[in-house]
Amino acid sequence: MADEWKAPSAEGNEDSKSWKLLEKTLLAGVQEQRRARRWGIFFKLLTFVYLFGILALFTPLMNMDKAASRSVSHTALVEVRGMIADQEPASADNIVGGLREAFKDPKTKAVILRINSPGGSPVQSGYIYDEIRRLRAEYPTIKLYAVISDLGASGAYYIASAADQIYADKASLVGSIGVTAAGYGFVGTMEKLGVERRTYTAGEHKAFLDPFQPQKPEEAAFWQGVLETTHKQFIASVKQGRGERLKDKEHPELFSGLIWSGEQALALGLVDGLGGASYVAREVVGEKELVDFTVEESPFDRFSKRLGASVAEHLAMWMGFQGPSLR
Repeated sequence: MADEWKAPSAEGNEDSKSWKLLEKTLLAGVQEQRRARRWGIFFKLLTFVYLFGILALFTPLMNMDKAASRSVSHTALVEVRGMIADQEPASADNIVGGLREAFKDPKTKAVILRINSPGGSPVQSGYIYDEIRRLRAEYPTIKLYAVISDLGASGAYYIASAADQIYADKASLVGSIGVTAAGYGFVGTMEKLGVERRTYTAGEHKAFLDPFQPQKPEEAAFWQGVLETTHKQFIASVKQGRGERLKDKEHPELFSGLIWSGEQALALGLVDGLGGASYVAREVVGEKELVDFTVEESPFDRFSKRLGASVAEHLAMWMGFQGPSLR
């Protein structure tokens, strides 16, 4: 017998209405959250636009002030701060850019390269060294003075040796004319963990810097030869830049990687005098007015560059390899 149709009870109707009301409430809450999120994103974007607008408004004013300060004769200043490396404030592009602007300015009486750096990439240091010598030849009436503050070591001294003269404080650290490359070996750790390394290469020595494989004597000798070749290039550049001012070019420890105080460096002929940037501008150049030509990247530019470089950098650190470095 067919089931008899029964009309929905009042209680069932009430439950259905309650569920629909609850559903509407939940949907309204979700929509409200989405609406609030959209407005939040909108106001954040508006804030960024506002800040960039303020920056764009004041940048020309700052440049006008800088240009006004160049209306009279001055001593140009370019800073070398921190690690000398690509994508860093002391990259070759930044330092060379500042130097070119400094030499090109018709009111520049002399240029001071103020250095506080442990060194860094031999390639970046070499670029700067070569450009200093080129600019000195192009502008023979404008002298360039390197002034070492706290530290002018390795690649930083490489750069300084291209200057007409080098000054430092008596307690500055100067020198460290050497080359280093570092890494780690994880072979023993891999064995203890029971992990097997599988590397596939085309080329017998393609993976010779792999920290997870045993080091081969012939490959270690090859890598040592690369470092010694770079060291010889460094020594030749210092001798070319300093010339006869080096008291003893054949000093057994002069190019050993040791570092000296400014007072000791003066005795060795690594520097020409003791004093800071203000002293050199006032007493040596004869123009105490300093105008800063250091290239300063915007926060956005620094973020963009570092974002791309940091991936490769952290990968290299994880692999335990660090390339040749003048520091």
